[in-house]
Amino acid sequence: MDYQADITFQYPPDLFTLLIQTIPLLCRTKKDVISFFQGAGIGQSNLQDLIEQLEQNRQSINKYDLVRTVLTRVNQQGEQTLRERREILKRVVEFEDFSSCWPDDQLKAKGAIGEVRQIINVKDSFTRMRMEREAEKEKRQSEQKAKLLIQKEKKEKLEAIKKEFYALFAMTNPQKRGKLLEGVLNRFFDAEGILIREAFTLEGAQGEGVLEQIDGVIEIDGNLFLVEMKWWDTVLGVGEVAQHIVRVYSRGHARAIFISSSGFTGPAISECKEALRDKVIVLCKLEELVMLLEQGKDIREFLKEKIQAAIIHKNPMFEPLKS
Repeated sequence: MDYQADITFQYPPDLFTLLIQTIPLLCRTKKDVISFFQGAGIGQSNLQDLIEQLEQNRQSINKYDLVRTVLTRVNQQGEQTLRERREILKRVVEFEDFSSCWPDDQLKAKGAIGEVRQIINVKDSFTRMRMEREAEKEKRQSEQKAKLLIQKEKKEKLEAIKKEFYALFAMTNPQKRGKLLEGVLNRFFDAEGILIREAFTLEGAQGEGVLEQIDGVIEIDGNLFLVEMKWWDTVLGVGEVAQHIVRVYSRGHARAIFISSSGFTGPAISECKEALRDKVIVLCKLEELVMLLEQGKDIREFLKEKIQAAIIHKNPMFEPLKS
C-alpha cells in the first residue's frame, strides 16, 4: 500500500467521510479516539481543547464529531501535518486487532477498512497514472526543447558556414582559398553529422615525405567516402580525377566524392563512368553545395541521390537540384 501518494496531502471528500465513519468503530471510547490520534503523531495543539472539553463534559461531543474535528484540522493544515495524515491512513488500513472494537462494531469496522483500502488503491492508481502522464509529458517537452535547441544550433552553424563560403569567392589567392575551402566544407559535413575525419596526409615510412593528402572522409549509409576538393579556375580533366580514383582503388571498399568549383571535362566524367564498374565515384560542383545552404536542404539526402544515380544509372555527374 502506497501511503506516500499525494492523496494524503489533503484527504479528498469521499475518503474524509469514510475515515470519519471508520475511526470511531476502531475505538471503544472517546479517550481511545484521542489515543489513536496521539499515536498517529497529532500534536497537543490540535487535541488539547478537545481533551479539556471531554474532562468538563464527556457528553458534549460524540466519537464521530471528535474524529471529524481532528481530521478537519489536520486536513486544513496542508504541508504542516502531511506526515500525521499519512500515519492516520497507515494505522487505519493496517488495523488488524478487531477484538479492541465493540463486538457489534467488529464486522462494520472490517467492512469500513476494506472500503478505505479500496479507495486508497483506486486513488493511488489514478495518482500513479497522472504522475506517469505528467512524467511522459515532461519527457516529451524536454525532448522537444532539446530537439529545438539542436536545430537552432545547427541553423546557426550553417548560417556561419554560408558566410564563410561567400567570403571565399572574394579571395584572390588560389592556394589560400583552396586550403580554406577544405575547412569550410568539412565544417559543413560536420554540421550535418556526416564527417568522419578532416583533411590529413599520409607520409612514407622510409622518409619519402607526403605520399597522399586526403581532404576529408565522410560516411553515408555505412559507406566511407574519400573527399577531394578543388577550387581551380579551369575545368578539371582526366589527370586530376584519376589521382583521386587511384586513392580509392587502393583502399578496399572505399568510395569517392570529388568536389570542384569549376566543373569537370567530358573526358573526366567518362573516366569516372568507367571506374563505376568497380568503385562508386560521385562528382559534385561547388555551386551545388552553395545552393543546398541557400535552400536549407539536407546534404545527406542530396548525396544519397547522387550516389544512387552513380550506381543505378552510371551517372557520376547527376545534379538533383536541377532535376
